[in-house]
Amino acid sequence: MHVPDGFINAPVSVAAGVAAGVAVAVSLRGARRELDERTAPLAGLVAAFIFAVQMLNFPVAAGTSGHLLGGALAAILVGPYTGVLCVSVVLLMQGILFADGGLTALGVNVTVMGVVTVVVAYAIFRGLLGILPRTRRSVTVAAFAGALLSVPAAAAAFTAVYAIGGTTDVAIGKVFTAMVGVHVLIGIGEAAITAATVGAVIAVRPDLVHGARGLTAPLKLRVGGELVDAPAAAAAPVAAGSTSKVWATGLVTALVLAGFVSYYASASPDGLEKVAADKGIDEKVEDHAAADSPLADYGVKNVDDARLSGGLAGVIGVGVTVAAGTGIFWAVRRRRTEELTATSVSAG
Repeated sequence: MHVPDGFINAPVSVAAGVAAGVAVAVSLRGARRELDERTAPLAGLVAAFIFAVQMLNFPVAAGTSGHLLGGALAAILVGPYTGVLCVSVVLLMQGILFADGGLTALGVNVTVMGVVTVVVAYAIFRGLLGILPRTRRSVTVAAFAGALLSVPAAAAAFTAVYAIGGTTDVAIGKVFTAMVGVHVLIGIGEAAITAATVGAVIAVRPDLVHGARGLTAPLKLRVGGELVDAPAAAAAPVAAGSTSKVWATGLVTALVLAGFVSYYASASPDGLEKVAADKGIDEKVEDHAAADSPLADYGVKNVDDARLSGGLAGVIGVGVTVAAGTGIFWAVRRRRTEELTATSVSAG
């Protein structure tokens, strides 16, 4: 659903950019409360994983494909504020390096694909967890539902933006019907990927899943005929070094998906591209400012073998995204630590 340059006029693009900037600024502050020594590197990995899986377009209808948006997955794994930042990092890398998603439309893409998906998915996820039994299966079910509904919500948000600032005169009702209809199908794929990924991490390290924190009731001991909370030391310890194993496994998976599996992805246009072509909202699309990038269109310039070119581009993309994401999240975490230290010193 990457919106290219030329779909949305300049005033609305600027307004969306301001809204996205505010959302990112708020998320930077909120992420300080979500990130710790374990989750900061995991957040960078989540961004790289989303980048990789977004290269895997899957068929959803005749001549149409879809791909993961990632807002739901990021919000559930590392928190909603950090989730917005994860998707924003991915969109920035894609726009600058791979000419995917217009640079003037970056604010629209962050708002639609980052903010809307995270807010909708996490609200539904938390709402369902409030009424479902406190089990790991409930987390997976809630993740599936949140991811499923976040995609058509993003499609509706794009339609609203286009209704205000679209550059062509089209029947918005038809665009809305087409966008939401195809993205409901894409949402099924999003939900399946999100639930499978969240379930896999919960099975290994539930303590690393933001949405699963507090899932397990505290251990109780019977003392003098009464049940009391067990001391923290009685809880089963987390295996040392397992965080690095999760990180390494996730990175290898992302590299394999982007460097090898992506070659077999569907070549059909995605939901937005298909609707744009069918409804004529792409009449004023503009060439991407980074069209001459050596990695444009997810291929390495001057590498003639398509499989090798796409694979190298995917591996580079995963590497750059995990490096940029991890750096940003560690900086956010360090800023929070410095603030806490300063507060402690002042109080003392």
